[in-house]
Amino acid sequence: MASRKRCPAADNGEQGGPLPDSKRPRADGKRHVAALVLARGGSKGIPLKNIKMLAGVPLLGWVLRAAVDSDMFDSVWVSTDHDEIEQVAKSWGAQVHRRSLEVSKDSSSSLETIQEFIRLNPEIDVVCNIQATSPCLHPFHLTEALKMITQQGFDSVFSVVRRHQFRWQEVKKGSGEVTKAFNLDPARRPHRQDWDGELCENGSFYFTVRDSLVNEGLLQGGKVAYYEMLPEFSVDIDVDIDWPVAEQRVLRYGYFGRTTPEVVRLMFCKVSGCLTEGRILLYKSGEEMVSINTRDTTGIRMLQKEALEVVLLTSQLDSVTQSLADKLAERTGCQVISVGEEPLNDLRPMVEQRKLGWKDVAYMGSDTQDISCLNLAGLSAVPGDAPVVVINAAKYTCHSAGGMGAVREFAEHILLQKEKAKSQMEQQRIDRKNF
Repeated sequence: MASRKRCPAADNGEQGGPLPDSKRPRADGKRHVAALVLARGGSKGIPLKNIKMLAGVPLLGWVLRAAVDSDMFDSVWVSTDHDEIEQVAKSWGAQVHRRSLEVSKDSSSSLETIQEFIRLNPEIDVVCNIQATSPCLHPFHLTEALKMITQQGFDSVFSVVRRHQFRWQEVKKGSGEVTKAFNLDPARRPHRQDWDGELCENGSFYFTVRDSLVNEGLLQGGKVAYYEMLPEFSVDIDVDIDWPVAEQRVLRYGYFGRTTPEVVRLMFCKVSGCLTEGRILLYKSGEEMVSINTRDTTGIRMLQKEALEVVLLTSQLDSVTQSLADKLAERTGCQVISVGEEPLNDLRPMVEQRKLGWKDVAYMGSDTQDISCLNLAGLSAVPGDAPVVVINAAKYTCHSAGGMGAVREFAEHILLQKEKAKSQMEQQRIDRKNF
């Protein structure tokens, strides 16, 4: 991995003299370091952007997972004015600061919100403002940047990325004015490899000591330094067009947690609510019909092609889906079983019979009776229209609704995890061979 350069950018602090309060150690010799994510509910570009699903995880969840897993923070917070954002934040391990109306306006600045937060939490000595819109943030970024404050004595450290872009002066259209280059000589236009480029804030995070925020009113004050992140980790989301690009980037460079990606060998999939959209068509003849999406049956075949067993689950109380599942069994070759009100009781013997653990199992459900299995399974998913309490139990939330391609989406996620695990094993093999 390429090295990350660090460089002091300014020193506005006085030399010598007593240390400011924020730099004085507590009685136990440590300073309280807090992570703070600002997540207002009134996003203009993308409504409720901070909790919109990105690759199966709420946008907010990506940075909270990195912050919690870094083990560098005494507390992790989300500042919000919205009930749904508060619920998501707590489910990802954060405490919640309900910001006041004064700092919840469109005109309110991030600095004002951070200052309110730190005034209300006097025990905090260092705060790290993490942007929710930077989903490729990893724990090591935060760990290395914080050490620049705790070990090297900087007061403020913020993230940057190196850009190789030539900038020109803007002129009014039709004015006849001549533009000028800001950062190059057109007569000596350099090759990319011969130019170091420029450092630009990427907005991922800003570490600041309390003194800079409270006494100086600055997010970047005192002894200031930057932390350079590689371009592949520098992703920002402002408008809808950024979303699909960010999703592809996060699948490749995002932080998925401490554990190795799960490789499952058995998948249980509920028919009702997952393969079907929940509608029943009633005909004059008395027949009842439901529909399924061919994308979902294709997803099942994709898994079977990779030697993954798929078992379809129907409810003992739903004869319509049982009839449908029998036909699906003929088309897909899946085993079909009927489960009771607590599916776990019926499925546990099947898992044990195959000499598997629940980490080897993928489970897709859509209702409250599925929660136990969703919690246990190595990989679990729900359609995008599942109840909130069920979504909170799953490890992956599909964009698609039940019967509208959700099973195919989860199948692709399972295969992606398998590919990630294969890549990690190959990298470990190479590392052992070379070192």
